[in-house]
Amino acid sequence: MSDGTELKLGINGLGRIGKLTLWHHVAGKNFSEIVVNIGREVGRSLHDIAHYIARDSTYGSLARYLYGCRAAGDVISDVDESKGTMTVDGVKVTILRESRNPAELRWRDHGVGLVVDTTGRFLDPTQPADSAGGALRGHLEAGADRVILSAPFKIKDKTKPMPDDAVTCVRGINDHDFDPSRHRIISAASCTTTCLAHMMKPLLDVLGAKRILTASMATVHAATGSQQVLDRLAKPGATDLRKNRGILNNIILTTTGAANTLALVLPQMRQIGFMAESVRVPISTGSLIILVVNIQEDESKASINRQVINDIYRQAGLSPEGHLVYTDEQNVSVDIIGMPQAAVVIEGHETHTRTAEVTVDINRLSGIKKEIMKDLEDVEVRIPLTQAVIYGWYDNEMGNYVNMLGKLTLFIAGS
Repeated sequence: MSDGTELKLGINGLGRIGKLTLWHHVAGKNFSEIVVNIGREVGRSLHDIAHYIARDSTYGSLARYLYGCRAAGDVISDVDESKGTMTVDGVKVTILRESRNPAELRWRDHGVGLVVDTTGRFLDPTQPADSAGGALRGHLEAGADRVILSAPFKIKDKTKPMPDDAVTCVRGINDHDFDPSRHRIISAASCTTTCLAHMMKPLLDVLGAKRILTASMATVHAATGSQQVLDRLAKPGATDLRKNRGILNNIILTTTGAANTLALVLPQMRQIGFMAESVRVPISTGSLIILVVNIQEDESKASINRQVINDIYRQAGLSPEGHLVYTDEQNVSVDIIGMPQAAVVIEGHETHTRTAEVTVDINRLSGIKKEIMKDLEDVEVRIPLTQAVIYGWYDNEMGNYVNMLGKLTLFIAGS
């Protein structure tokens, strides 16, 4: 693969991420044609699919997304039911409706070399292409050269290692891990991991992993399509009953795999104690990570305080890639929807630090020889630590995830 404009892009699934990915690449005119697989009939005709593509309850109309408040007229034309095609702002879009099994899709017939799977159904890179119900590798069997998964990998059989041809990448964090001669299945991680990685990397780059003793995060996350509008009975074997409670009027505790995935894209995190929690709240998009980091002070360097932390992020925000945005303004979640197109918006106004000394019982320390311990029985070890609390906003649909996924897609298409 070389020039993305010479390629046809495949998108499997037209849910939240699928539709917004289509919007993203139509806006950028990144591919000569986009082939979208829905795998079933929708409404009464292709016109109903065009109707769905043209508007969104969170982001407004596609026309306004493309041309702002002065947009006029319809940007979708030439809807051809017999051919299953339409033109979206000058880009040919072909809709496939025959099958949901990746191995049965006609990527080869349509000349599609790169596929983005946004269904959330095919997460295991170890499953063979002919697995019952379909598998991620089915896209390769159907003719694609590479497939990008818009979710973290989940290997069902924990005894199996990650395949050699699979890799997890977050744009701007570990792009260098992608090897075009070897990798054919790429996970773009999650929206939360994307935000978190861009929050942690500047700290690791400046302070180093050895000084960061522990870290934890909680994401206050917008609702997703997997949640229920109204209370519903749980499926057989379900262990988390809260996922079946209505999202419209509840704050719901849930889980996140961000901690595990973070170590895949930032290996330094393996030497740092880290925990990640998640809370779902009843809004359509616009999420927040509250990151708590415990940093060991270095007497040879300036003490860590609020200004030091904010300066680290200010400097990171000067990068021309625009993956991190720093602001001293006071924001609410709606302020970051759609714009800026960044992985994270650091709200420096809310950065807090506290420095204190921690007393350590030396008798409980491991790795010290017994003869040395005899001379240290009465020694009290006091370690100066600074705890920093950092707030990072992210639009978990368009602004953070779809834009970063789009950048990664173009990077891989050009490799």
